[in-house]
Amino acid sequence: MKLVTAIIKPFKLDDAREALSEIGIQGLTVTEVKGFGRQKGHTELYRGAEYVVDFLPKSKLEVAVADDQVDAVIEAIKKATGTGKIGDGKIFVTELLEVVRIRTGETGTEAL
Repeated sequence: MKLVTAIIKPFKLDDAREALSEIGIQGLTVTEVKGFGRQKGHTELYRGAEYVVDFLPKSKLEVAVADDQVDAVIEAIKKATGTGKIGDGKIFVTELLEVVRIRTGETGTEAL
């Protein structure tokens, strides 16, 4: 089992959710986060004063999937959220040692 974590632009969240639903992903967790990568934030002008925005708003998607679904999930997220511009985000894949569904006690891929 793997945990696929994607940091994406917030306005692409619905596109990502729809793409994951189309390939049969039933659940995901979304967190509103802030951060920066290579773009290092930007400067904005507000009421005549210039200020630096260091951390940009992002959405963090977390999806626990079986090993055989990882490639499909990555491709769905890339296609749905990619704009070809800086700040599109990143996808991380980490190993899940165990998953337990609290309500039923199911473990492993049955708990997904």
